[in-house]
Formats: sequence, C-alpha cells, structure tokens
Amino acid sequence: MLEASLTGVLKTVLIVLLVYFGLKILLRFFGPLILKWFMKKMGQKFEKQFNQQFGGAQRPQDKEGKVSIDKKPKNGKQSNKNVGEYIDYEEID
Repeated sequence: MLEASLTGVLKTVLIVLLVYFGLKILLRFFGPLILKWFMKKMGQKFEKQFNQQFGGAQRPQDKEGKVSIDKKPKNGKQSNKNVGEYIDYEEID
C-alpha cells in the first residue's frame, strides 16, 4: 500500500499555491486586455446581428444646411360610421 510522505504532500500544496497565485497575478495584468478584446468581439457580433435583422440601411448623411421632409403616405381608409349604435354605460356603485 502507498503512503503519503510529508515532503510529497508539501510539494503538492506548494505547486497548487504557486499555480493559484501565478494565475492570479497574470489575470490581474492581462485580465483587462482579455475583457476588452472579448467585449469588442461581442459588440461586433451584436452589430452584425442587428444589421442583418433590421436591414442595416442607414440614411446617407446629407450636406449641412440641406432640408428634407419625409411625409407620411395618405391612408385611404375611412371610418365606417354605420357600425352600430352607441350605448352610454353608467357605472353603478
């Protein structure tokens, strides 16, 4: 049967602590760079998805001082006044 020696246990604990603190220090220095790169990639992905969904057709920038008026199209629908009689309801307390 195998027995754990004190030196083997200490080596293992020291290696685990060294890896933990090493990663902690590396992430402190490189974490913001990794996060910035990740956010940039996600922003590009969301922008691409938005452009695909909504057409991405942006109005071209007009020259300064030029005025353009977009009018709503006239709707040919007219209300039908012969839909029925109006009933006035009173609230009962």
